[in-house]
Amino acid sequence: MLRRLRKLIAPARRGERPARPAPRGHNLFEAAAVYVAAGIEDDENRLTEAAGWVSPEALSFGVNELAQRAVLALARERRTSPQTVARDLLGLPVG
Repeated sequence: MLRRLRKLIAPARRGERPARPAPRGHNLFEAAAVYVAAGIEDDENRLTEAAGWVSPEALSFGVNELAQRAVLALARERRTSPQTVARDLLGLPVG
């Protein structure tokens, strides 16, 4: 870790510009959030763009995680079970 820090600081001491870190890529949760929102907004271009940020498996995992968190948040807000919320959102009879 100190070696990395020295590499960033050392060029500045000699009057050189420090190396810039590579631009950060998109993570799977960011891709999932954009993908789901674009689907709701019927934005095909943004949907396609977000789908290209991560692998299909990672996107699927991210969308699943987003769904779980959303259902849990709604269940807490409604003071009911996640099962009841999930079935209600899908228009299924609560059973």
